[in-house]
Amino acid sequence: MRLRFVVTGTDTGIGKTVFSAALTDALNACYWKPIQSGLDDETDCEIVSRLGGIPASRIIPEGWRLKAPLSPHLAAAIDGVRIDPTTLQPPDIGQPVVIEGAGGLLVPLTSDVVFADVFARWQFPVILCARTALGTINHTLLSLEAMRSRHIPILGVAFIGDSYTGTESIITEIGKVRRLGRLPHFDVLTPERLRQGFRDNFDLSALREALPQ
Repeated sequence: MRLRFVVTGTDTGIGKTVFSAALTDALNACYWKPIQSGLDDETDCEIVSRLGGIPASRIIPEGWRLKAPLSPHLAAAIDGVRIDPTTLQPPDIGQPVVIEGAGGLLVPLTSDVVFADVFARWQFPVILCARTALGTINHTLLSLEAMRSRHIPILGVAFIGDSYTGTESIITEIGKVRRLGRLPHFDVLTPERLRQGFRDNFDLSALREALPQ
């Protein structure tokens, strides 16, 4: 199975790496982070491995590893390199792959290329992770517009946080987008709690609809 998903977010720090860990585990998939900015603390690959219980054999090395925890174009400048977006070629390894972006859709990789431009070239189904807290309606609807303007295929929205049904419903109605589920916050986050929380709140049948016929 050659299914590849992109996981992106409406902002940074909203929980898309935690969601990616749960999705990678649920699909028995591999995980790829094309660009990692920030190497001093636990990297996203390490978080996914720890929380998703993903073995090293299913963690694909990053395309670019940048030291500073900044926007990729700034982190690259500090490291004295320039990211070449054309080199970001998604792995084709005969099994599902979860690909996680950095920050939001319009995070710049260079002075004239943002992550959304790369997603548009790939044409893989995108899962948009969104907070449920105040401000998410505007951020989520703008993110959906940014994807549609580039003809990026949208699989749906994965909400992260406490339940706000009115917020989630207005986003799906105005945004004309599928609600995939909601991953709650955990007081103590363990691989077991994350796995159960994902199973309780997400239906993988929505993901299977993206499978090639």
